[in-house]
Amino acid sequence: MSALLTATCAVPAAGAVLTAALPAGSTDARRRTTKTVALVVSAVTLALAVAVTAQFDPDGARYQLTESYSWIRSFGITFSLGVDGIGAVLALLTAVLVPIVMLASWHDADPAPAGPDGTFENRRRTQGFFALILAVEAMVIVSFYATDVFLFYVFFEAMLIPMYFLIGGFGDRAGGPESARQRSYAAVKFLLYNLLGGLVMLAAVIGLYVIAQEQGFGTFDLQTLTGAIAEGRLQLSGTAEKALFLGFFFAFAVKAPLWPLHTWLPNAMGESTAGTAVLITAVVDKVGTFAMLRFCLGLFPDASKTFAPAILVLSVIGIIYGALLAIGQKDIKRLVAYASISHFGFIIMGIFAMTSQGQSGATLYMVNHGISTAAWMLVAGFLISRRGSRLIADYGGVQKVAPVLAGTFLIGGLATLSLPGLAPFVSEFLVLVGTFARYPAVGIVATFGIVLAALYALLLYQRTMTGPVKAGVGGMPDLKVRELVVVTPLLALTVLLGVYPKPLTDIVNPAVDATLSQVHQTDPAPVHPVAADNATGHGTSGNGAPGSGSATPGGEHK
Repeated sequence: MSALLTATCAVPAAGAVLTAALPAGSTDARRRTTKTVALVVSAVTLALAVAVTAQFDPDGARYQLTESYSWIRSFGITFSLGVDGIGAVLALLTAVLVPIVMLASWHDADPAPAGPDGTFENRRRTQGFFALILAVEAMVIVSFYATDVFLFYVFFEAMLIPMYFLIGGFGDRAGGPESARQRSYAAVKFLLYNLLGGLVMLAAVIGLYVIAQEQGFGTFDLQTLTGAIAEGRLQLSGTAEKALFLGFFFAFAVKAPLWPLHTWLPNAMGESTAGTAVLITAVVDKVGTFAMLRFCLGLFPDASKTFAPAILVLSVIGIIYGALLAIGQKDIKRLVAYASISHFGFIIMGIFAMTSQGQSGATLYMVNHGISTAAWMLVAGFLISRRGSRLIADYGGVQKVAPVLAGTFLIGGLATLSLPGLAPFVSEFLVLVGTFARYPAVGIVATFGIVLAALYALLLYQRTMTGPVKAGVGGMPDLKVRELVVVTPLLALTVLLGVYPKPLTDIVNPAVDATLSQVHQTDPAPVHPVAADNATGHGTSGNGAPGSGSATPGGEHK
């Protein structure tokens, strides 16, 4: 049994402990040592995540590199890990973003003068900041690899603690005199919302275990439970399945975040450092949408189909609502937060459209949104650190004094509005095509989100980067070497995956097909199917696969 998955989770966890235990950094040299140790740990984690992805065989079993260790035997709880295509790419995304976030946040936790005597506040800030980032990374990766329902729940909830301290204890210094109070409010709101979702999920997890135990399945093992449900050996009544589905989905919708459970996100991102904001929206929130695919659809296939239309309506509301509020924002970070709410609407819509294009697009969207939003937010963070203000009105003419900064900010904005040739376009196109195939009205309304995205992205660029140079902007320096090292790989990936997404689709598509099989769905038949060739007797079925049988308009095989 390989221990590669355990190592990928254990290295950042051990690194977090080591970083926190380093001597207090009262000098620049000690602080630099702390940062270097944390960065090296994140680099090792990235190498392990790359190894996991390289060893994953898209044509092999659904879950690979599996490991299982006994944990709480009396309740059938194990420390079980296994990776499918979706979990592999999202864990790799996490491992890519963490060292980039560390480099971008290199000076964010340096102690600031606490008073006129020149004393410094909290000399352990540097150790704590980087240790918390590594702790979040470890817990998120475990969540992507976990194949035990209870194990997933534990780390799904545990990651809230380090995120709470990152938001509340290491917030944005450009927030003004009320920033400490606002950071505290944002951190508490983040924690309460997500704890409430987690408690509801815990009740559903216990309910699932009780029902399974009554039928001879006293386990939390995901593969055992989903296999028994698919084969009819474990049966959930209609009411029980719907209640359990809602318990799981509520927790995931809060973390995703789906309208109207989204209100914690603008506060949390607005009061965080740019690096922490990236961790929130590009890393932690992805656990929610990932879990919808793995747990909601896998454990509760019938309930997933029952609630899909209602979830699609909420998703479309989120797409339009988030985009409209982004247009009206005066704060740069809150604008990016509302834009992310709109993007998560697309992701969730693709998942519950129940088509291969929709779910493949949703998975790609998770990756592409993580990369493009990280680039946009981190450049925005560099901009804010130079001017000391998050207000859009305080900027103007930046492209005249810092053209490289303005150019990278423009590319991040163009990726956010899904410009063809950049990565998010591919995923957004697939989501819309997959949704339109089964729910045309939903797909049409969601398309307006693209128009609104162009408005908020381009208006932000116009107001901050063009026009006359405003006071406080004239002496603004351009991007430095460290900042270019941060932004360049993100922009390169945005372009590469925009023109050649095949490496990702080859990995995720088998997992998408397996997910659709669990909910007994196939792609809807085209409106104008290809006519059979009477001369040869060959033709294609309604789903485009030769000889695979006919499909009903609802997408299920006869």
